[in-house]
Amino acid sequence: MNKRPENTDSRQYGTEDASYKAAGELAGITKLVDAFYDYMESMPEAKIIRAMHPDDLSISRDKLSCFLSGWLGGPKLFSEKYYSIRIPQAHKHLPVSSKERDAWLLCMKKAADDQPYHESFKKYLLEQLYVPAERIRQVSG
Repeated sequence: MNKRPENTDSRQYGTEDASYKAAGELAGITKLVDAFYDYMESMPEAKIIRAMHPDDLSISRDKLSCFLSGWLGGPKLFSEKYYSIRIPQAHKHLPVSSKERDAWLLCMKKAADDQPYHESFKKYLLEQLYVPAERIRQVSG
């Protein structure tokens, strides 16, 4: 039976770069993002949010990887490569209801479940991602 490795990092998620390291740094985040978009493209529940994205997801994948890098306490790649961003305002133009928010979170949950993350980090990650997802829903046009 394969057991997930215990979190041996004594720091708490959300402090310094503990979350970034728990996610496997940029390589791990990129795998998470690739799995996320793969689920978005394949799951019927995600069809509505897939339609909000361009046909070619290359830039979307890169932007989410760059964003999560900084958001999780690693290098601030998004602002270095693209621009400064306020997540809710950047998505304000999209029609996001609870259904779209939940579809996005479902894709992220399935993607996180595919990663070799410690269970406590998966739980933490999804709890933290709920916050911006809900804020997007609240400001949605």
